[in-house]
Amino acid sequence: MNQKITVTQLNATISQLITNHEPLSHVLVEGELSNYKHHSSGHLYFSLKDDRSLVRCVMFRGQTRNINFKPVDGNKVIIKGHVGVYEKNGSYQVYVSEMTLHGAGDLYLRFEQLKRQLSEKGLFEQQRKRKIPYLPSTIGIITSPTGAVINDITNVLNRRYPNYNAILYPSKVQGDDAHLTIINGIEYFNELTNVDVIILARGGGSIEDLWPFNEESLAYKIASSKIPIISAIGHETDFTIADFVSDLRAPTPSAAAELVLPNLDDIKIFIEDQSNRLLVSMNSVISKKQQLLVYYSDRPVMKRPDEYVNKLQQRIDQLDDQLNYHMKTQINSVEKNFVVLLGKMQSLSPLDTIKRGYAVIETEQKKLITSVKDVSKDDIIIAKMKDGTITSKVIDKEITK
Repeated sequence: MNQKITVTQLNATISQLITNHEPLSHVLVEGELSNYKHHSSGHLYFSLKDDRSLVRCVMFRGQTRNINFKPVDGNKVIIKGHVGVYEKNGSYQVYVSEMTLHGAGDLYLRFEQLKRQLSEKGLFEQQRKRKIPYLPSTIGIITSPTGAVINDITNVLNRRYPNYNAILYPSKVQGDDAHLTIINGIEYFNELTNVDVIILARGGGSIEDLWPFNEESLAYKIASSKIPIISAIGHETDFTIADFVSDLRAPTPSAAAELVLPNLDDIKIFIEDQSNRLLVSMNSVISKKQQLLVYYSDRPVMKRPDEYVNKLQQRIDQLDDQLNYHMKTQINSVEKNFVVLLGKMQSLSPLDTIKRGYAVIETEQKKLITSVKDVSKDDIIIAKMKDGTITSKVIDKEITK
């Protein structure tokens, strides 16, 4: 006991004692996150506290991939790990291997299961989502009539487009039956078709607070809406099933007001710019037309149109004469060729041959006989002469070799 040891030896001894103490090698600790820091190295440093005590914790980067939520100060969590000593400063801490939200773990599991189920059914597909109108005549808002959310939305709308029209459907945004009032609001606007777009809005909160927007029945109601829906639920880091199903997600209620209506000043600037461009374009077109008018008005045809028409008529007469000449020439040529061909045809005609004392011999079936081989003994043959026909019977035939 009187032997002197160094501080390092003391801390190492304490570390060994704690490490070898079996109950501290596997601990489940419940508490509230405090001093949470996500280091650039990927490690998480934080404290876990209750109403009377605090313990330091570290979760190394390799373990953090299993966390299914975004830790923030104030989260009630359950950690799993072992107790050890950080010998450099002589403090003990919990080396965390797992961390889950206390009381919310089941909700996160339900959330992921429903998200996967609805995704497989196509409710999140981009092609089924409706386009948000650029300048809606009336906006439907489903949210609590009290609180900061409705004030934030109206303040932004008043600033961007003071003459907007909006209808508020007061609903519950928290509690077991809150999703039913939200569904009623969607049905109300769809039955009356009195708005062009709907905003679903509420402020931030825990997963329990936001759970009405994770209900399956609300997801299907959003998907079946004939009116486009913008979800504006919680903070930018909060995601609900309604966000995935809606036609557009806004990170905050104020952002939804920014998205649903354009800025009136921007519209005025755009209109003024387009008006100036249109005026410049019109002046350019008018100037070009005026130049064309001057050009055409200076042409001779515009100064003496009768003379121009007379010249055209003269040209037509010339073309007519040329056409007649070429037609007559062509006809004469065709006639000469016809006479020549007719003479040749007549010289080859059987009738012409008959006139010269020859005969054309046929069978009874009018088939021309050109060879002795075409007939047999006792066949009837007909000889056509220039002044009639002779019908004969073949008595005999002789083939000349």
